[in-house]
Amino acid sequence: DLGRIKLHSYGLMIFLAFAASTLLAIHRAKANGIKSDVVMDMVVWILISSLLGARLTYVVFHLSEFRGRWLDVISPIQSDGTVGIAGLVVLGGVALAIPVAVYFLKKRDIPTLKMLDILVPSLTLGMAIGRIGCLLNGCCFGIPTGIGWGIVFPTTCLAGSVYPGEHLHPTQVYESLYGLVIMGVLLLRSPHRKFTGELFYLFLVLYGIARFFNETIRHYQSSMVPFQIGSTDITVSMLGTLSMILIGLMLLLHGYKTQQGK
Repeated sequence: DLGRIKLHSYGLMIFLAFAASTLLAIHRAKANGIKSDVVMDMVVWILISSLLGARLTYVVFHLSEFRGRWLDVISPIQSDGTVGIAGLVVLGGVALAIPVAVYFLKKRDIPTLKMLDILVPSLTLGMAIGRIGCLLNGCCFGIPTGIGWGIVFPTTCLAGSVYPGEHLHPTQVYESLYGLVIMGVLLLRSPHRKFTGELFYLFLVLYGIARFFNETIRHYQSSMVPFQIGSTDITVSMLGTLSMILIGLMLLLHGYKTQQGK
């Protein structure tokens, strides 16, 4: 806390996530004959587009929060004097960053699937680090639980104000851990992949499955729950992860089938 300038743990972890992801991407790119300056240029585009997509997705499903103060959607200085922008949806960031990355690669005449295979381990590393920021910020939290590692958040953050004094599933930690596991799987699979694009498709399936189950124990506002099946809430993120799983599986099966036919 430096007077009016505050260093937020969430912003710090997002910065560290991008820094670590970029270093890993540069290392993997060099090993595949791609110059580091190409990766750096691409990271800038991904950074901007992912933050924009994550922010816009949050705003669309939380319009009531911004009525009367629409400038807060993009302003780094909020109407209440807070420095920084709070409220991001990770899947929204991924959804916009992927087509932007594809466009960038086409403009540079770089094989898209080759680069996506290089980048996906970095994406999972970034998620793993970034979710620690969510934990420290008290957002993206789980529902009440009786498990021994449930966390009681202070009432000064969103999690503590919604569930004061209750032990909650640390869904942020779960996502951080399975992000690291998926990164490990992708890195181990990398030298043995059967076709270009396999790592990216595998990421869609693995992350989609892990995220879907994490969604079942995560708290959401009603605006993020478009409908229910029985007593089960079906969230926007659930629909997104199901799409990731189905698309990833179809592309993987097609890739393996094509490879076997050669």
